[in-house]
Amino acid sequence: MHPPSGDRAVTDAERCREDALGIKDCPVSELSGKIALVTGGSRGIGAATARRLGALGLRVVVSGRDRGALEAVAREVSGQAVEADLGEVGGVERLLGEVRRKVGEVDVLVANAGVDAPYTYRATTDAIWEQVMRVNATSVFQLCRGLIPAMVERGWGRVVVVASTAGLAGYAYSAAYCASKHAVVGLVRALAAELARAPVTINAVCPGFVDTAMAGRAVKNIAEKTRRTEEEARAALERMSPQQRLMTPEEVAHVVAMLLPHEARGIHGQAIAINGGAFGA
Repeated sequence: MHPPSGDRAVTDAERCREDALGIKDCPVSELSGKIALVTGGSRGIGAATARRLGALGLRVVVSGRDRGALEAVAREVSGQAVEADLGEVGGVERLLGEVRRKVGEVDVLVANAGVDAPYTYRATTDAIWEQVMRVNATSVFQLCRGLIPAMVERGWGRVVVVASTAGLAGYAYSAAYCASKHAVVGLVRALAAELARAPVTINAVCPGFVDTAMAGRAVKNIAEKTRRTEEEARAALERMSPQQRLMTPEEVAHVVAMLLPHEARGIHGQAIAINGGAFGA
């Protein structure tokens, strides 16, 4: 079976060159000029992903709520910043309208925006539950619904959802967060089945604890609840990985970028754990 015309084979001459990060095995040419939207792009995994995609030659749009931080990342990658709150009703529609107005149709969606909710199930109010589900799950569905049809029509597209190992296992004191991440992993698998014969792939990356502000908040929360020092709480998080460390945003960004080239077209509907080798989580 031949690949769809929009997902054509890439010649050896096109395949690789050294990029701005000094990485020599990246298929830059086939991605150069494509438009990538990275939600939650002002810091952490989102910012690292924006830098990685910019180095691969993509035209990057970062979205989020912190205008100053967004604009700093956008300047760094010669991209565009769009302020957007995906927790608001109509937030996704406004974001997509602004992106289309500024740069055009999106070829690559990295759905990274997310919020945590470190509460017991009894302390999780309906308002907390609804906000976490809206940002972490509903907005991802709305982004996919708003962008994938045009990708299919144009003959090429990639969707990467930044989920979590909390979408593969259950963790105490995070009922809403775990439920939302399980929801997007299920969404990825359902859409992958629906899009199996289309020239668009969708996958989830599922990091464990990553050295970001969210992990910092988790450290403080553990320290408060267990009366440990923050150093002891951080060490407890590190021990959850067989590598005895937190992952880095750049490691997650690498896996996102790995899923974009033509050669990755067979990776579809997967939930890829990035946690240093922990199984069953």
